[in-house]
Amino acid sequence: MKPLTVPGTLDALGAIANYTIAATQKAGLEKETAYNLRLAVDEIVTNIITHGYISTNCTGEVYIQAILDEDTLTIQIEDTAIAYDPTRKPAPRDLTLPLEQRQVGGLGVFLAIQGVDRFVYERANGRNRNRLIVKRRKCDGEMG
Repeated sequence: MKPLTVPGTLDALGAIANYTIAATQKAGLEKETAYNLRLAVDEIVTNIITHGYISTNCTGEVYIQAILDEDTLTIQIEDTAIAYDPTRKPAPRDLTLPLEQRQVGGLGVFLAIQGVDRFVYERANGRNRNRLIVKRRKCDGEMG
């Protein structure tokens, strides 16, 4: 699919959601897989915009590209915000506690990473690159 470039603002979330939905439909993903991927993309992009751009008083763009092959759909998200590796954030340890006893924040990134088959982060040439990869399931002998 053709890449999408949007301003690093919260107003861009709708366009990114539509792009992700189109990619999941083109890949023929199962509903649950498509839903989890869309939520994961939304969480990662929301964090880029709010923590990488807005809270640092910086501006920039978010680049998103769907890469489809026979076995997987990869959504690659790039930005020029400050370096942030979501995989370095420890998993919440208080998931079994009642909500009022849990620490605020951090659950979204954890769920985003858990919601895809593979998550890869790298920092290169002043850019963050997040890759969210899901497997395409075979149904009735077809990709789907």
